[in-house]
Parts: sequence; C-alpha cells; structure tokens
Amino acid sequence: MSAGRAPAPSSRRAPARPAGSPPAPRAKAQDKRRLILDAAVRVFARQGFHACRVSDIAEEAGVAYGLVYHYFASKDEVLDTLFLERWEVMLELIREVDAASSPQGEPLPVRDKLGEIASFIVESYRHDPDLMKVIIVEVTRAANSFGTTHIATIREAYELIGGMIAKAQAEGVFKAQIDARFAAMAFYGAIEQLLTGWIFDLLPTGSDYYERAKWLVVETVCSGLEQ
Repeated sequence: MSAGRAPAPSSRRAPARPAGSPPAPRAKAQDKRRLILDAAVRVFARQGFHACRVSDIAEEAGVAYGLVYHYFASKDEVLDTLFLERWEVMLELIREVDAASSPQGEPLPVRDKLGEIASFIVESYRHDPDLMKVIIVEVTRAANSFGTTHIATIREAYELIGGMIAKAQAEGVFKAQIDARFAAMAFYGAIEQLLTGWIFDLLPTGSDYYERAKWLVVETVCSGLEQ
C-alpha cells in the first residue's frame, strides 16, 4: 500500500434495500446453511450420528433432501463443520487468554487463565448442550475416523494449554517435575469428564453446580501443580 495520503471516503452511499424486498442471495444461502447445521445438531444429539440419515437432517430443517447436498457433500462433512466451527472458537479463546493482561498491565496469573478456559467450556455446554454432546460423543471421545481425522486439531488445544503450564513452570509457579503436556491433558480431560457426566445425567446440573464445577477443576489441577 502506498505511504501517501489515503483517499477521502466517498460521500455516496449504496442505496438502501427497499422495505419488504427479498434479502441478498448470499445472505439467504448462509441462512439455509445455518438452518441445516442447527438441524443436524438436534438430529445427531437425539439419534446419534451413525443412526441418522441425511434425509433426517433435511426433515428436521424443513428443507428438500437435495438442498443438504447442495451445501455439504455428506453427513460426515456436516459433522466436520460443526466440530471445526466450535473448536476454532475455543482455540482462539485460549490464545487470547494466554496473551491477556491484567488492568495493571501484568500478565494474567496462570490460575486465572485456566479459569477462563474452564469457564468458556462449561458455559458452552450451558448455552448449547446438544452441540457439546455431539462434539464430545461423536468426535473428541470417538475412537473412529472422526477422532483420528481431527487428532491434530484436538492436540492443538492441549499444546496451547501445555504452553501456559510450561511458562508457569519456568516462572517457578508450577512444579517442574510434572510434564506440562500431561498436566494439560489432565486439565482438559477433567472438564470433558464433567461434560460427559452432564450429557448422560450422571451429575447434578444447575447454575450453582456449574459455577462450582469450574472452580473445582482449576483448584484440583492447580493445587497439584503449584510449588
């Protein structure tokens, strides 16, 4: 880009879309795609991925069978999309937390960082339990093609959390004797086990329990790591 002066913004505006006119084709396409993805979450959560058909997703979404194939090559691609969308949001959150500073400009303590991550995952379940059920049951805990297909993406979360723990070890906050990657897997595994307990009605639910669960995970892991 030239280092010269940027051109002044045009004073002309694009004409507003008349009231009542149909939305732009791209917007309509995105709406249909989202409609299909949201319907797939409900179907996968209710029936299980392997027990449902593309026609079940179409029926749930209220669209023609062929429209699902217009956006997705298969129900496998639908599941891949659902997983990657949510997992990328979590990875971005982890990166942001790791780079965040306190109001005083100091790096966040590692306890606070892990607390933010635990809170994000638990709140994701509270907001959309069906989606989290699908991700955990059909992908992250599945010893099938989906688990192996996305192993590098799943591992990235462990590596980012492990990096936080290794940094705390280098600063003398956490014990150096415990492998950072093992600690990261223990931290995430504890949260995932909580979600599994809620998914299968093995643990009590409710606002108070969710809040306590966040604290328990961080307290359990950090107490075992701290000097």
